[in-house]
Amino acid sequence: MFFHAHPDDEALLTAGTMAMLAAEGHRVVLVVATSGERGQADIAPGEALGETRIAELYKSAAALGCARVVNLGYGDSGLAPGGGVAEDRPADAFIDADGEEAARRLAAILTEEGADLLTIYDPAGGYGHPDHVQVNRVGGRAAQLAGTPIVLEATVNRDPLLRGLRLVRRFYPQLDVRAFERAYSPAEEITHRVNVRRFARQKRASMAAHATQATGADTRTLGVMLKIPQPLYRLVFGTEWYVQRGLPSGTRLRHPFEVPPKA
Repeated sequence: MFFHAHPDDEALLTAGTMAMLAAEGHRVVLVVATSGERGQADIAPGEALGETRIAELYKSAAALGCARVVNLGYGDSGLAPGGGVAEDRPADAFIDADGEEAARRLAAILTEEGADLLTIYDPAGGYGHPDHVQVNRVGGRAAQLAGTPIVLEATVNRDPLLRGLRLVRRFYPQLDVRAFERAYSPAEEITHRVNVRRFARQKRASMAAHATQATGADTRTLGVMLKIPQPLYRLVFGTEWYVQRGLPSGTRLRHPFEVPPKA
């Protein structure tokens, strides 16, 4: 089971792994906490955008071979202009939800599915979106309640990311690299490096399904990614990273179900 905050998060962080596991015959379930109704798009934020983004989510899930899609139905908490929690968030915002209740709801799905793996985010929520941080908290607790044996934190290798951003900064001095110095996870914490190059076509289709998130601003990350030529795309997006807590330092695994060697 793959637990994400908003539609399109699955495309960016775990789509290749989802397609790989589905191709191997595993039942893949995608759960989102919100419909992402406060995201940027060419249509106004609100119910209509949320409905559109859920439709995009189903299209993405189909491209990846998912067997089931679930929306927990919490409100999109949004993001403050300078980062952090938005003051004008809705009353049912995911960040304000009772964590134990939300965990029980997710645990019920884990139990129903007999899930043996759950993906969440790292404690920083990747780049710090409050809904992503809440996914880490709620998902971790849900796995405890359901007894799910494998919990992987979907993340990005911070080290090459920072090197790339510092290179880009030479051409775009306004880029604030410091904002990423605590984002995602350093290389030494990453336990799983999953090669998903064979599933680049499915991952790209998953990204393309979220058309609203490639528009609505001067520069949208998803839109830029979709313009990358396919050979380079396979190279840039051919690895997905995870952290499994409790494993020995230096663990290097290549598959979500790979068992670490005994010490």
